[in-house]
Amino acid sequence: LADAGVPYGMGTDSGPPGRVPGYAEHWELQLMVEAGITPAAAIRAATSQAAVFLGAKDLGTIEPGKWADFVVLDADPLANIMNTRRIRRVYIAGQPLAAPLAAAVR
Repeated sequence: LADAGVPYGMGTDSGPPGRVPGYAEHWELQLMVEAGITPAAAIRAATSQAAVFLGAKDLGTIEPGKWADFVVLDADPLANIMNTRRIRRVYIAGQPLAAPLAAAVR
């Protein structure tokens, strides 16, 4: 479907029993790449494209005037999508979480 140009995005609160919010999204990114989506396209599906589906003009990309929740990674997710799990720092509304909280999500 992606090759045919069908728009797609990532994001759901459904899934198998035992789905753990936070971890499950990294798994979904991994599955998208295993299915043939590039890491860059999978990341766009989870960010800017998800915001388009939500109609949220203030989310999805980092730019002035937008809400900024994001993570800083220790490794390049474009080289290996599993690197999205190598979280160095977490920001909510552009503000860093306290170091112990950020370390807890690693």
